Amino acid sequence: MKEFIRNIKFVWKYAKSEKKKMILYFFLSLSGIAFGILFPFLSAKVIVNLTSNNLHQFVMISIVILAFELANDTMGYFKNKLYEQIFRKIYINIQSNLGEEILKLSNKEFEANSSGVFIQRLVGDTRSISTIFTDINRYLNGMISNIGVLVTYFVLSKAMFIFVLIAAAIRFTIETWRINTYNKNEKAFRSTNDAMTGFTGEIVRGAEDIKMLNGEKSFLKELKVKFEKLNEEKYYMENVNLTFLIVRWYWAEISYFIMICIIAASISKGIMPIATAVVIYNFGNRYNSLVANISGFHELVKKFNLSATRIFEVFGDKYEKESFGSVHLDKVNGDFEFKNVSFKYDKNKVLNNMSFKVNANETVAFVGKSGAGKTTIFNLLCKMYDDYKGTITIDGVDIKTLDKDSIRGNITIVSQNPYIFNMSIKDNLRLVKEDLTNKEMKQACKMACLDKYIESLPDKYDTIVGEGGITLSGGQKQRLAIARALVQKTEIILFDEATSALDNETQSEIQKAIDNMKNEYTIMIIAHRLSTIINADRILFLNNGKIEAEGSHKQLLKTCKGYKELYESEIKDRK
Repeated sequence: MKEFIRNIKFVWKYAKSEKKKMILYFFLSLSGIAFGILFPFLSAKVIVNLTSNNLHQFVMISIVILAFELANDTMGYFKNKLYEQIFRKIYINIQSNLGEEILKLSNKEFEANSSGVFIQRLVGDTRSISTIFTDINRYLNGMISNIGVLVTYFVLSKAMFIFVLIAAAIRFTIETWRINTYNKNEKAFRSTNDAMTGFTGEIVRGAEDIKMLNGEKSFLKELKVKFEKLNEEKYYMENVNLTFLIVRWYWAEISYFIMICIIAASISKGIMPIATAVVIYNFGNRYNSLVANISGFHELVKKFNLSATRIFEVFGDKYEKESFGSVHLDKVNGDFEFKNVSFKYDKNKVLNNMSFKVNANETVAFVGKSGAGKTTIFNLLCKMYDDYKGTITIDGVDIKTLDKDSIRGNITIVSQNPYIFNMSIKDNLRLVKEDLTNKEMKQACKMACLDKYIESLPDKYDTIVGEGGITLSGGQKQRLAIARALVQKTEIILFDEATSALDNETQSEIQKAIDNMKNEYTIMIIAHRLSTIINADRILFLNNGKIEAEGSHKQLLKTCKGYKELYESEIKDRK
């Protein structure tokens, strides 16, 4: 119960804004409860008057019941409208906050966990806990309403009242056993479902690559295996649940039959009048409804706690969160420095005691073989990983002491495989600048050599590009990402193989755009094609996590054997 109270307090934070509506909702529910309590007594009077041939009273009480029913239906209509409004608001608030928490998780958590782990919590679990207040009200409404039936039994027949309590206690014991077993099985099922959701998402996102690899059979086979495992767990869970349900159903029928036998015996002995017997028989199954509501509330608590716990894991300390300092830089010049920085990814050492300095408005390129640590430098500078040794500074300030805006608000990265969102070109650009003007947008696209292509489209800047920018070519996606970086106008711009997917002509245009930005921004470039960084102020050649050499293009051709080999290899590939 402590866990339930803690979870209720958590959800209440998101329900406060709907406090007035919730009070009105509960007031309407109380009216329904009052009618539920009165209904058994009114129904009993209807039966008594009918069996006594007192037709006038029979009609009058029936009119009262009709008035109550119509009023109850009207309140039910408004109550359901309020329910939708309350649920929607709580659901949106929790989802938004959870989404924010998920984005705070460290990169290692996304690498270590299936995306399904977070998708299910964001979509499924938030929905499960958003209805808690209205669900509690519904079950309490049902329980209190049916108390009127128990009172009716107590007034009409003490023996029948005791029997009903015993029958209800037995059914409740069966239900408790069922709920506890189901909850245990559901916990395991949700974990499997998380993995299934993540794998399904990967198939959808990677559909193009799967087709190109002709790997449909392998992926579908794996998908079938996972589906079968998921459905086996679901089948087992539901099968066990059905076993308990049939026991519950059997007991409900048997207890109802026993009640009929007691009624028959009481009538034959003259203990119970016919009218009383009809009333008791008429409400024979209402006590089962009371137990059903009590059991339903118990099940609600279990499922609510399970979903809330899964959400708390994201809010809590189970998953590692990104951490930032409190120092804020109003304006960043663009100087940064690595001092004896070492970094391991798992057990593999990527950077080995690396030191270098980049001055503001300088253009510096990083080259080296795959795995030399080039992209890792960018990730560390953007504080995507925090468990490195040594010191990294921006404008002389350790980035571990800086707040998020001082770091990521002043650095833009154009990656080798930029993610383009399923929205219009205009909205993709406005993601980084809400007040973006049409002039700024078109200027950025022009610099990124994308404006002519956009203007050729029927919907121009309002064109929807599909999930991951699927309607764009590789070069177009990278040019859109470059335009997005130019729109952001940060002091530091990082190009991570940003021209690798471009043809020579487009690459030349992008190179001009980069050259136009020289001396105004601190520019760092990771390049596979060395021809794109010939004009850089400095080139750092990386090997085995260290800076082996640095200088201009001409200097490195003379002094660095590794650089010269890479350059000569590129010239051969062109031929």
